[in-house]
Amino acid sequence: MEEKKLDVKSIIGFVLIFGILLFMMWQNQPTPEEIAADKAKQEQIDADKKAKEAVITQDDTLVTTADDFTNINPNDSLQQVALNNKLGVFAYAASLPSQDAKVDNGVLELTFSKRGGHLSEVKLSKFVDFDSIPIYLVKDNNASFNINLGTSDSRIFNTRDLPFQSKVTKNGENTLVSMKLKVSETKFLEYLYVIKPNDYMIDFTIKSQGLNNVINGSQEVKLDWTQTSKRHDQSISYENRYTRLTYQHDGGNIDKLSQAGEDDETVEDVDWFSFRQHFFSSILVANDKPIKSVALTSKDLVEDEKIDTLFTKKYGAKTVLALSGNELNENYGLFYGPTESTILSSYDKNLEESIPLGWGLFGWINEFLFIPLFGFLSSYLPFGIAIIVMTVLIKLAMSFVQYKQYLSQMKMKILKPELEAIKEKHKDNKMKAQQETMALQNKAGASPLAGCLPALIQMPVFYALFMFFPTAFALRQKKFLWADDLSSYDIIAKLPIDIPIYGDHISLFPILAAIAIFFYMKMTTGQQQMSAPQQEGMPDMAKMMKYMIYFAPIMMMVFFNKYASGLSLYYFISNLISIGILLVIKNYILDEDKIHAKIQVQKAKPKKESKFQKKMKDMMEQAEQQKQTQKRNKK
Repeated sequence: MEEKKLDVKSIIGFVLIFGILLFMMWQNQPTPEEIAADKAKQEQIDADKKAKEAVITQDDTLVTTADDFTNINPNDSLQQVALNNKLGVFAYAASLPSQDAKVDNGVLELTFSKRGGHLSEVKLSKFVDFDSIPIYLVKDNNASFNINLGTSDSRIFNTRDLPFQSKVTKNGENTLVSMKLKVSETKFLEYLYVIKPNDYMIDFTIKSQGLNNVINGSQEVKLDWTQTSKRHDQSISYENRYTRLTYQHDGGNIDKLSQAGEDDETVEDVDWFSFRQHFFSSILVANDKPIKSVALTSKDLVEDEKIDTLFTKKYGAKTVLALSGNELNENYGLFYGPTESTILSSYDKNLEESIPLGWGLFGWINEFLFIPLFGFLSSYLPFGIAIIVMTVLIKLAMSFVQYKQYLSQMKMKILKPELEAIKEKHKDNKMKAQQETMALQNKAGASPLAGCLPALIQMPVFYALFMFFPTAFALRQKKFLWADDLSSYDIIAKLPIDIPIYGDHISLFPILAAIAIFFYMKMTTGQQQMSAPQQEGMPDMAKMMKYMIYFAPIMMMVFFNKYASGLSLYYFISNLISIGILLVIKNYILDEDKIHAKIQVQKAKPKKESKFQKKMKDMMEQAEQQKQTQKRNKK
């Protein structure tokens, strides 16, 4: 009986376990979306494979791909005749064995394609994207590097379709990769790459040897480089905002193609151009002399961030290579790496100007103040703490501005009864009221402009920091509190729908910043409303400020929901400190009774008018006289 019971229990146990396994398998089965994605991926792989095997026709000249020549028998005369018919002078190259070359210099993992001789893969060894996938700047045919040239037998060829022979050698610590398109053993077109250890810059030379009778000098030799930027950030629309083609020309001028839509520009005397992504760039540098003329193009690929999720922009650059003695000899630098100020500036090519730090004064503030300051702080402190300490230092340095602003508001508050009396006394003569108002403010040393000027002084700092945080490479993938990446937005909750402008998530730092802004504006706006009398013919500033108390925090919460959490953290701490400074100034530094007594002393002193004040007064008096004359004439 006991054995029977045990058998029944065992059977029930096995059934339950089997049921649980079935349930788990059902739960973990791929969704229709995942099945469709896998199918699309396989279809893309098959399409790429077919494309590689295809025969390409260019400018009515039939060119066979390099893969077609792997099994060529050099002793087969029929095959040699077919090669000569298809490739002319480059038939020799197709008869030689060829293979891809691979090099790892510690920061770059490079693959040089036997078909075309160019870089077919560029992997950044030290970086991964938002989804922990290794970052490739070049992969899966997203880039093409091609030379289009004519030969003396009236054919036109594209090097991207022709077989190159690879050779990897060492020269001291440097690795040399030679990719040769051969006409014979002593005649060839060569791409020579010099790769230094732990360096993002590759020396790249295009040269020919013995092709002076092969290249058709009457036709232009055209270089064409295109690249489609892959998505690496959490938000493709946010990444795309800072993805832009930038270039230096005419001895130091920095320009950019349009950020949105399609744009093209033909530029003269180009020192370098950068296919810049948000945090990574592919840059071609003219080492020996500026490139005479380059046709640059940019196309925005993100029309709908829900659909366009793989690529941000498609870049292109076309130029004509100069021939010397009907031979090629051009020397460039190829940079593949992080768009980081310290790294780019180390090459002494002004490449750091490709980082969008703001124009003019704003860029200088970032370049010479905020970048060095944050670099120093972050070398000793965690990145989130470094932002807080940097914010404290900036606010303390600007506290005198806040002091001047609040002092001006307090003076205006003290003068408000007298200003209201002047307004009532001359209610039928607005010009006279304005004259006496200005005279009183001048004597008392108070002016509405005195409160505006400090705010204007803060604007360059405000805008410079607005540009600094989204482009600060050091913040990329650095965690702080609940934020996984200070260079991107933080997420405390996912929303079931995507709200236009706001997004499909809730970020906490913008909410905290909005709350801090609300209380700070509540404190300062109340003071302004008490101190500023309503001027005739002017907008009701008190009413406008009342609306701004609510409008500004809402704007902060909505528009910064997709911005870098480091920027929102700065605004949150900044406004907290502003509230603290304001309370200290109000309760411990400024005394309303003492300021009132000081104003009375200043009013009693004779005040000499400046030339500007005298001129303004004369103009107002003349205007008043003209007005009175017009009234008398009407009567």
